[in-house]
Amino acid sequence: MITAEDNRLLTQTGPGTPGGELLRRYWQVVATVPELSAETPTKHVRILSEDLVLFRDKSGRVGLLADHCPHRGASLLYGRVEERGIACAYHGWLYDIEGNCLETPAEPADSKLYLTVKHRAYPVQERYGLYWTYMGPPPAPLLPRFDVAEVGAVKNVSVSRQDCNWLQVAENNLDQSHTVILHQATRTRGMAGSNSARGLIDELAGLEYIEAPFGIKRHRIDTSGYDDTDLLVFPLGARIYNHFAYKVPVDDTHSKRYSVMSDLGIDDGRRDPSWSGTDGAITFGQTPVGKTPPDAIHPVATYNMDRLQWQDFMAVETQGAISPRENERLGTADRGIVLLREMLKREIEKVQNGLDPIGVIRDPAHETIDTHIDIYIGMSLRFPPDRARANAR
Repeated sequence: MITAEDNRLLTQTGPGTPGGELLRRYWQVVATVPELSAETPTKHVRILSEDLVLFRDKSGRVGLLADHCPHRGASLLYGRVEERGIACAYHGWLYDIEGNCLETPAEPADSKLYLTVKHRAYPVQERYGLYWTYMGPPPAPLLPRFDVAEVGAVKNVSVSRQDCNWLQVAENNLDQSHTVILHQATRTRGMAGSNSARGLIDELAGLEYIEAPFGIKRHRIDTSGYDDTDLLVFPLGARIYNHFAYKVPVDDTHSKRYSVMSDLGIDDGRRDPSWSGTDGAITFGQTPVGKTPPDAIHPVATYNMDRLQWQDFMAVETQGAISPRENERLGTADRGIVLLREMLKREIEKVQNGLDPIGVIRDPAHETIDTHIDIYIGMSLRFPPDRARANAR
């Protein structure tokens, strides 16, 4: 249990809030690459409680600007992309990808007003079929690389949404005991389903969470001998089997998850059928919402429970838009969640003292993060895929 005050500290995402300032020290995913095209060169993005416009100008550069034009506040989503940037549809004020104002067409020809205008802009980089942005103070750290996406080619990128605070989604990744209870009928590795409150808990031989340089190492051992070791990359990422999941706080009560799946050259039972015939290209998809009505929240929403991912969505969303953690009762199985919260509080304090939090990369020699993908590959070779087919996704 934590106090209501600490809960607010950890879950706020907006600019100027302690939690929001911590999150702004890390690169965030804003969109998949296909979401910008010649036909649709602009896209509204809401991230960390800010409304922004992602765009690609006619020179091919990608920028991310605050949504509202500083002139009169019209949305830049409807702007006209040009060679040098994006022009507000209302009065034609033109901005480049760095937020510099280049033209104010309605002003006199000799006006220097444009030189006094600087719009809020964030840098954008492309990697793994995704656009990433850094919303913190300069200088920006390096955009990380993840071993799972470097060892094997990225083949599939999917996007899902959760109608709750990002921390609930992150904490779910540090709750390994739920995988043998909530997912007892859909869990992989050949374990037969159960119809019991205990689920498959007796198949769990060991569980530990250890702080690591880039996050929290999760180590789970099954009685079968299967070693499930991976990394929660602090604070938003997690390598799960052969994919890397990145949680994105949309605002305080909504989040997204971008899942990057790699072909590791092994048949591990988790190969997306859409990979066939892609000839090295990345396929992109949207995960079905899995509840009815799709835009409802608990208790109105009815959740489908026949897929592993939808089971997780139910668990994190029915806690509420922001889980009231001051009311919870934790047990020994929740030590990973406790560790994450302690780390968040500690790293928030470091940021408030002007320091980099853990996991911020500035040295190119440490650009690739080790999520222990070698252990997963070894386990996949030891445990044939015919024992790992039961709803791997």
